Amino acid sequence: MGLGRGFDSLIPNELLDESFDPTAEQDGQVSDLRQIAISELHADKDQPRRTMDEIALNELAESIKLHGVLQPIVVVAQKSGGYMIVAGERRYQAAKLAGLKKMPALIRTLNAQNKLEVSLIENLQRRDLNAIETATAYVKLRDQFNASVEEIGKRVGGKSGNTIKNTIRLLRLPQDVIAAIASGELTEGQARPLIGLDDAQASNIAKKIVTEGWSARKVEAELNRLKAKPSTKKNAAMKQDYSDTAISLQKRLSAPVSIRSGAKGGTITIKFASKTELEALTKRLLG
Repeated sequence: MGLGRGFDSLIPNELLDESFDPTAEQDGQVSDLRQIAISELHADKDQPRRTMDEIALNELAESIKLHGVLQPIVVVAQKSGGYMIVAGERRYQAAKLAGLKKMPALIRTLNAQNKLEVSLIENLQRRDLNAIETATAYVKLRDQFNASVEEIGKRVGGKSGNTIKNTIRLLRLPQDVIAAIASGELTEGQARPLIGLDDAQASNIAKKIVTEGWSARKVEAELNRLKAKPSTKKNAAMKQDYSDTAISLQKRLSAPVSIRSGAKGGTITIKFASKTELEALTKRLLG
């Protein structure tokens, strides 16, 4: 991952799936995946992007403690010993913060790294890659070659960074939807509105698009219906939050407090038993 980008690129939502990587076979011939000791890894002193968000780095370290390093970094062997990091310095720094002794790394020569990058660009300029293969190639350029989405766009024919991002986001869809896109059953345009739904919803709508021939208007109507549908889980969480608030107010005011929530807000009710209690309550409220 290139340095200087947002938190989304620190913990990738789109993990590289070799089954859709157009250069996977070539990569396998020139790369050696190993667990390398952190002490043997060295940052590239000429890396132009030096800024790191400390908060995001710590969050990545916490993620690594829980899940490990999900994407290997890319390194080249140094004559003086050890390995220089070509791509993935933030993963390396976060792994050190997480206390790891080893981390996964793809060992390549600089010549192999350059050839793979050229091959990826050539593949992306072909017309026969499906949207998932294209998205996978973009992710590989981003994560293994330190390319920003703007740089990728320029190198594949002047596409905007947003276009590259939107294609990459297809990889956040559930596997059955990704497979439908790869097989041509779903188009990129049909699938893109499903990004952001939970896996079950996305899979269900994708299935109906394919089997029932849903139009773009039908898909949009279904998405609007889902957005309008109240979330039981969210409402339950809100009530719990209000319950805690009510208890805090009761302690502070020394009076019974209830909070009721509705679709557009809520009401707070404070009970009193006499005029004397009301006067005392008023003094506490007005300070």
